[in-house]
Amino acid sequence: MPTKNNKEIYNERLIESSIENVYHAFSNPDQLKEWWGPEDFTNTIHEFDLRPGGKWLLTMHGPNNINYENASVFKTIKPLQLVSWSRLTKPIFDMEIEFQKVSDYETQISFRMIFESASDCEKIRAFVGPKNEENFDRLEKELSKVKV
Repeated sequence: MPTKNNKEIYNERLIESSIENVYHAFSNPDQLKEWWGPEDFTNTIHEFDLRPGGKWLLTMHGPNNINYENASVFKTIKPLQLVSWSRLTKPIFDMEIEFQKVSDYETQISFRMIFESASDCEKIRAFVGPKNEENFDRLEKELSKVKV
C-alpha cells in the first residue's frame, strides 16, 4: 500500500466498471448510502453538499445497534478525479478519494486517510484498513446492479 508516511492509511482497488459509474456511485447520495462503510452497516445521509466548503453529515448505523455520527466538510472536488474532505468528528483525519480511468470498463479507486500524527493513525490502522476493503467490496456489489 503506497503511503507517503506513517500518518496515512491507504487502500486501493481496481473496479470493473467505468469511471463515470464509479464516480456516480460516490457523488449521488442515494447510491452512496447503499455502499458506504463496512459490511453490515447502513447509512442515513442528512446532508451531502458536494462542493468545496459543503457539508457531509451522515449517521452510520452499525450491526450492533450503535449509531455513529459523522460530520465532514468537502475541500476539493474534481469530478471523475478526486474528492477530498476534512472529518470534523472523531477520529479526525483528512480523506482523499482518487478515481483513475484504467480502461472504458476499469477504474482504480483509492482511499487515502491522512492523520495529524502517526500515533493517531496507529490507533486505528489495524481496524480501518480491513474495513476500507469491506467498503470496496460493497461498492463492487452496488456497481454490479448498474446497467451500462
